[in-house]
Amino acid sequence: MIRFYFHPTPNPAKVSLFLAETGLPYEVVPIDTGKGQQHTPAFRAINPNGKVPAIVDTDGPGGKEARVFDSTAILLYLAEKTGKFLGAPEDRPELLSWLMFIASGLGPFSGQAVHFQHAAPAGLDYAVNRYRREADRHYQVLNDHLEGRAWIVGKDYTIADMSAWGWLDRAARVRKGEDDPLGAYPNLKRLFQAVESRPAAAVARGIGMDHDFKKVVDEETKRSLFPSNYPSAA
Repeated sequence: MIRFYFHPTPNPAKVSLFLAETGLPYEVVPIDTGKGQQHTPAFRAINPNGKVPAIVDTDGPGGKEARVFDSTAILLYLAEKTGKFLGAPEDRPELLSWLMFIASGLGPFSGQAVHFQHAAPAGLDYAVNRYRREADRHYQVLNDHLEGRAWIVGKDYTIADMSAWGWLDRAARVRKGEDDPLGAYPNLKRLFQAVESRPAAAVARGIGMDHDFKKVVDEETKRSLFPSNYPSAA
């Protein structure tokens, strides 16, 4: 059984998609980040970094319980556990490279673009420009790579495509003000639509959504999501 620590944001969405694709048994454990539940000692024992997603596999290596945190680590762990969506062995170098490109580039720069365009105080034009342009640059790198390819790695759908889907789903927020956020990146748009059309994508969107997560952005939410902005943060 996989205990899946979840909040409805892009990185947990990747894991939701993998679970939906494979049918692995799982239990959703909601972590309401707007209420600061990611900072509790109980959750920090699972992810010391205090972020979602995280999982606990009650049947880990050697039959022992195992924790895994960070969406890319979780995707790799579950793909290796099930033997699914890893691509061909000869594609392993490319798979790892593109997973890390998304994990260290496309994802974080997209997240910062969202933050500075939607959450930060007005007047931070340098930061808005910096992160928006870097998000666009990462989009272009992946768009160029996908020219003439159906999937990111090899000939088959893999965890790299799942990882990209999680953040491309938020393109409207990353590329604020664009009527067609992926229109300038036709290969990314095609990839997103290919993943989105899979039955598992609709299932993934429903995972954890029976929980009433906090939606109001108040002082508690800001302190919970951005604790380093406050002098009292540990």
